[in-house]
Amino acid sequence: MKLFNSSTNFDSVLKKYFSFKNQTHSLEPFAEFLESIKNADFTDVLNFFRSNIQITENFRKYIHHIFSNKTFNLSVTEANILSENAFIPELKKRILNKILPPVVNEQTIWYMIDNVSFTPKKDLKFLQNLPENEIDELFTILGISDFIVKPEVKKELLFSMNILSWRVTGSAMEVEVVRMAPQYRNFDNPFLALQNELEELAAEFEKDPELQLNSKDSRYKQIKIYVEQCLEFVNISFKNSSKYGISGKINQSLLKIRQQVQRIYETVQLLVIDEEKDVLINSKQLVFNILSYKSHRNNISELINDSTRLISHLITNHTAETGAHYITSTRKEYMTMFYKASGGGIIVGALCVLKMLYGYVPGSDFSHAFLYSMNYAMGFVMIYLMGFTLATKQPAMTAATMTKVLSEEGNIKSDSKEFAHLVSKLFRSQFIAFVGNVLLSFPIALIIIYGLDVFFSQNLAVERSDKLLMDLDPFKSKAILHACIAGFYLFISGIISGNIGNNSVFYQIPERISKNLSIRRLFGKNFAKGLSKYYAKNWPGIVSNFWFGVFLGATAPVGLFLGLDLDIRHITFAAGNFALGLYGKDFSIDSYTFWISLFTVFLIGFFNFAVSFSLSMFLAFRSRKLNFGQVSEIYKGIFKYFLKNPLRFFIPLRSGLDKKTDDLMHNTIPTKSEDH
Repeated sequence: MKLFNSSTNFDSVLKKYFSFKNQTHSLEPFAEFLESIKNADFTDVLNFFRSNIQITENFRKYIHHIFSNKTFNLSVTEANILSENAFIPELKKRILNKILPPVVNEQTIWYMIDNVSFTPKKDLKFLQNLPENEIDELFTILGISDFIVKPEVKKELLFSMNILSWRVTGSAMEVEVVRMAPQYRNFDNPFLALQNELEELAAEFEKDPELQLNSKDSRYKQIKIYVEQCLEFVNISFKNSSKYGISGKINQSLLKIRQQVQRIYETVQLLVIDEEKDVLINSKQLVFNILSYKSHRNNISELINDSTRLISHLITNHTAETGAHYITSTRKEYMTMFYKASGGGIIVGALCVLKMLYGYVPGSDFSHAFLYSMNYAMGFVMIYLMGFTLATKQPAMTAATMTKVLSEEGNIKSDSKEFAHLVSKLFRSQFIAFVGNVLLSFPIALIIIYGLDVFFSQNLAVERSDKLLMDLDPFKSKAILHACIAGFYLFISGIISGNIGNNSVFYQIPERISKNLSIRRLFGKNFAKGLSKYYAKNWPGIVSNFWFGVFLGATAPVGLFLGLDLDIRHITFAAGNFALGLYGKDFSIDSYTFWISLFTVFLIGFFNFAVSFSLSMFLAFRSRKLNFGQVSEIYKGIFKYFLKNPLRFFIPLRSGLDKKTDDLMHNTIPTKSEDH
């Protein structure tokens, strides 16, 4: 199909092709006509049709000729409906279709749209923007104002609905899908009932091709009820995903089932005629529906949004449960957070020294990547298992908690002062965790390097001191960029934790462990139950901390291998490295180096927090279909609250809002036992 000149006048096109009886099967005249009317006043197009009866008659016959015997069931059953049961194959298929459109049967409406309309979305918008009376007149002029009641059209629609019902019943009967909605085990399957109803409707039509539905028809009402029950099944399955977890495949299957059921409902409505005017309305709607389905058939952004929203919701749901433990309310909890962070600081101080010593080990970049990764990974897992805290691990968890509180119906419209007070609790919890980490990692690194100096009679930090101090100067190094990279890894580790938690629930790993016969025979029932509880509680944290360590340790050596200036900066490690740099210089540094290094330690902490918290907040907002505009008033409320009560963002001062904010948080964050 050649490209047409958009400046061509519609009247010249009509005169060129339809001054005579045009019985060609070529789609070129129709495509050229559609292209020409986009830049014309549509009133002039209608006036031309009224004034040129013969050309209008020839054009009408041509339209009926090229559309006769063309099936459109593919446009109803396939277009803009997921064709694969997994995200990656569907994504690959859509990308391929974008680059190289698939070969389609020429005897279908699908083929005609592909070869007549270069931009179905724009063409649909053009038609929808036309005045209602003008589009009605066009349909009348073309003799298609009543095609919805034609037996062959109704037959195609019924056939399309039956295809969809067969497919949706097969998908809905899969064991893993049925498991998502156990509430329906005691009820008749609505998918089978819908399929039977549509098959009976098709059988009635075979006997009476003039059969016509109306809104009071018992068969239509029954179909509508079954459709609602099918959609409710899908909604319940999605809601139950918090209890049972979900896989990408099941998520995709449920999305596909919902699309197919909605398509059945949209199609059956086209067959419902209550008044004479409904014939024209439904005829137009079928055209608009087909164009709409086709214009979205390979939409990649919609696929990504739909397919990833629920998974991100589940990930943030599991991280929200963990995040609730990182928000302190009382002075006792505040000090407990400080002690936990101090414990984390002690371990990190030792890790700083170990990493420096590993740097002296001869080997390739990849051997150093392995040593650094294992150093960090084992240290972080140790911090987690000993119940200590690494301050920057909190934002990825607490962001999900805050968003979950907001997303509960009514909270987003509630008094922003309560939420602002909750934010102050979060901020001071982060603050005291930073303080605990930094206050201990600095002296511990100093004590260990001093002990090594005494033991080996050698200052092991001398060779590294220049680099360690230069890395803490934001003007001489990429400290801010590297802090942002660490913040990104913190965000990724939160996703890993949530994903592992979701998979653990979906695959029922704790239950499998507790009921495993081999474990029970070898170690006993009590051991199996204990191992099951330990796995459910700790495994997501162990895995996420391990990979966080691998990311931090491997970045610099991999960057060096690739010739890129990549590295990470973390506030707690920055404090430990500052101590090593000072000791390597025998504490003889100029005041600029001292103050800029001290300032950069906290600057690194700010960017660690800002990047991980903002990315986690974005993911959590997106998963719950919130947008930043919805909570702009709450942001203003937080700022006003800070101006009035700045100390509450750093010190646990008592407030009359304490109980309300505790209730606000605990009422919206389910416990693990409740979820399971």
